[in-house]
Amino acid sequence: MDGEEGHRSPMAEKLRLMTVHAHPDDESSKGAATTARYVAEGHDVMVVTCTGGERGSILNPAMDRPEVLADLAAVRREEMARAAEILGVQHRWLGFVDSGLPEGDPLPPLPEDCFALVPLEESTEALVRLMREFRPHVVITYDENGGYPHPDHIRCHEVSVAAFDAAGDPDRFPGVGEPWQPLKLYYSHGFSRAKLTTFHEALEARGIESPYGEWLGRWDPDRADVMERVTTRVECAEYFDQRDEALKAHATQIDPNSRWFAVPREVEREVWPTEEYELVRSLVDTTLPEDDLFAGVREKVHCS
Repeated sequence: MDGEEGHRSPMAEKLRLMTVHAHPDDESSKGAATTARYVAEGHDVMVVTCTGGERGSILNPAMDRPEVLADLAAVRREEMARAAEILGVQHRWLGFVDSGLPEGDPLPPLPEDCFALVPLEESTEALVRLMREFRPHVVITYDENGGYPHPDHIRCHEVSVAAFDAAGDPDRFPGVGEPWQPLKLYYSHGFSRAKLTTFHEALEARGIESPYGEWLGRWDPDRADVMERVTTRVECAEYFDQRDEALKAHATQIDPNSRWFAVPREVEREVWPTEEYELVRSLVDTTLPEDDLFAGVREKVHCS
């Protein structure tokens, strides 16, 4: 570094974080406080939503109305816009159609037009285009199980990993922008038994009824906890209120009286003030465990 660069503020260049999700509302239920924190610190965050959530169910009884059902796709687009505004993030639709969650035995076939059946090369190209436009330093997506086995979540994982690998390769998709290689790839995971147990015990210790006892009672004791895979815990309790407001913006999906909001804020901040990730690819030096998704990236970007 020359003298001028050596004295440059670590905030001199914005860092860029991209999070890739399957449906509108996923960005608010998975890592929203983290994204709000990095926006507040002055960095750029882009949320990419792979589908419009067209085949989702209405999970909030107050929104189960004929006019909502008549154009659920438009309602969910409006909800997503409000949530993005609350979090302060940029937002892009990848443009594919919700696959729905197949139910029954045997499971019915997926709809022909759905995201999960689009050739991987096609959906990867769409995400590579956005990566080359936004030029993220860090990308977050779901693990190989999708967080839970919804076909869109699993496809979101597959597309995100493929695009992370392809975005910097000049031989892949040469017509969709200048190559750009993100530096780190993280997975977010589904529900953690350790986290639910912590909340359950904290509520009971304070004489507050816990909604998690039955859930934990059904938990397979032989199933590994996702916390065993976590490498990175981001302190973000200051942004839990913002996260919850973004969640509530998705009124068709989030019942404000549900167990999403069962833990009093002061208890949550005390016993679990972080959001968790698994570092799976890194092109920069970093030391595990981490407390910052940009660990190693800050040094490389600001010293290059």
